[in-house]
Amino acid sequence: MSSSEQASHTTYADAYRESMDQPEKFWLDAARAVDWDVAPTKALDDSAAPIYRWFPDASLNTSFNALDRHVRDGRGDQTALIFDSAMVPTKATYTYAELLEQVSLFAGVLKDQGVVAGDRVIIYMPMIPEAAIAMLACARIGAVHSVVFGGFAAKELATRIDDAGPVVLVTASGGLEPGRTIEYLPMVEKALQLSATPAHTVIVKNREQIPGAASDYKSSAAAWFDWDELIADATPADPVSVAATDPLYILYTSGKDR
Repeated sequence: MSSSEQASHTTYADAYRESMDQPEKFWLDAARAVDWDVAPTKALDDSAAPIYRWFPDASLNTSFNALDRHVRDGRGDQTALIFDSAMVPTKATYTYAELLEQVSLFAGVLKDQGVVAGDRVIIYMPMIPEAAIAMLACARIGAVHSVVFGGFAAKELATRIDDAGPVVLVTASGGLEPGRTIEYLPMVEKALQLSATPAHTVIVKNREQIPGAASDYKSSAAAWFDWDELIADATPADPVSVAATDPLYILYTSGKDR
């Protein structure tokens, strides 16, 4: 074992030992790596076990920790996100500063559509940069996002809409798979018709490779808007401080994961 490997092992062993012997101190020390609006004085509240509350007296913003602090600390020109599509000859990179700008603008879009802290937003998109932007934008204003696998059938999407109760659904005109394209918008419209509590607003990111646009759904019960048009008129939103115990997202699984 090299000296560097031995040092790493010793550091890990010490950290592990402290986490077992003094968990409260260990996690409060670890929490110093986070930018808090109100720093925690307690790591874990287990008074209502088996319901546990981490850092119960603290508040922060996840979007600020993911983006703003890196720009603040001089890393704004460093790469934050790389989009390298396997389906189309497209590659794009976003620096922290560029990603912060886009996230702040879309957070402003969500605010303009009436989204406030605690509201739910469903994100039904392929793996494109706008999906990450939408997630971080929700976190920026304290909204709870729920990512639904792009291409899920209308019935499954409707089930998740009814469970989450979103005020806004963010989607794209479709997704690309080997040998085929999947148009999302007809499935979104069908899901809204099937849902007992449909979102009142749908925001669509148009993709040039796939037909369909928000303007095709003027007769829908929901109001449909174009992503780029809303972004063009948006005012950047500042991060909203939320309790550390507030939910960040809703994620559905098959129930088989343990």
